[in-house]
Amino acid sequence: MVNTIYVRMRSRVETKECKKITLSQTAQIIAPDQYFQDLHNLIVYELSKNDNQLVVLDVMRVINIISLHFPDCEVQTIGPSQTIIEVIKKKKLTSWPLFLFVWLLLFTGSGLAILNFHEEVSMQAVHQKLYWIITGKEVTKPLLLQIPYSFGIGMGMILFFNHIFKKRFNEEPSPLEIEMFNYQQDLDHYVTIKQNNESVKRLDGDGD
Repeated sequence: MVNTIYVRMRSRVETKECKKITLSQTAQIIAPDQYFQDLHNLIVYELSKNDNQLVVLDVMRVINIISLHFPDCEVQTIGPSQTIIEVIKKKKLTSWPLFLFVWLLLFTGSGLAILNFHEEVSMQAVHQKLYWIITGKEVTKPLLLQIPYSFGIGMGMILFFNHIFKKRFNEEPSPLEIEMFNYQQDLDHYVTIKQNNESVKRLDGDGD
């Protein structure tokens, strides 16, 4: 009777540098009980200092390693054909002056963007017109409308991004999170294709 090992590669994993990567870190495994623990601890890749921050682990390499250690088993793969291993470097402490500079830069830039937008669409004239329609009085600074409107912009941005500091209002992802997810998917796709192209070039070079 042939024992079957089912392997489903994970899309992306994170690990520290210069570390041995096991099969359980990079894939989900279904296997007979007598093999499961050994498969769980099976080393499929060993990081070195020469590796980049992103390392692509191909399923063919995993199948080859499993076959060498378990020759009497059949390997079946499901799902992605590659796992991207992201090497987490040691974090450097961010200096407070740099943090304050970046915060001030973003705050000033976003504030100027809002001010320029309101100037372009003549928002003050719109508020003056609305105030005249509601009260019948003409004023140059309709603060009764401008102050609530200013608070409304801030509240609207909080609700739009679904965050206030680290607190979430609900489980629905914000537009920013969706864009970041799409960017990550595109980046992973690019890395895998680039890695495959480089592997093909190396093989062609060896053939020459």
